Amino acid sequence: MQFLNTIPLSAQTILLLIASNVFMTFAWYGHLKNMATAPWYLAALASWGIALFEYLLQVPANRIGFQQAGFTLAQLKIVQEVITLSVFVPFATAYMGEPFKWDFIWAGLCMVGAVYFIFRSG
Repeated sequence: MQFLNTIPLSAQTILLLIASNVFMTFAWYGHLKNMATAPWYLAALASWGIALFEYLLQVPANRIGFQQAGFTLAQLKIVQEVITLSVFVPFATAYMGEPFKWDFIWAGLCMVGAVYFIFRSG
């Protein structure tokens, strides 16, 4: 990950969390489409395999963010939640074929408020 040295630490954190979250979303929900008829334990094993890649990105992201970029624990958590929603909506609509709902927008606006309150004193 030598190329990361040229990217600001806060951006490294966010980029790694985005990539991590893509893996997490597929690990948590991808089996609902791809393995719908497979026994649950096979879906769990496949999900664990995918989740390994999530952790290989998430752990360094949180360490960089907390130890080097100066994020507080609460800030890391709310950034992760915003990323989760930002990754989940395209996944749900484009990959899983779920209809877009205005509730996604309202939830996103609530997340903007959460970001404000978590970062305003940090």
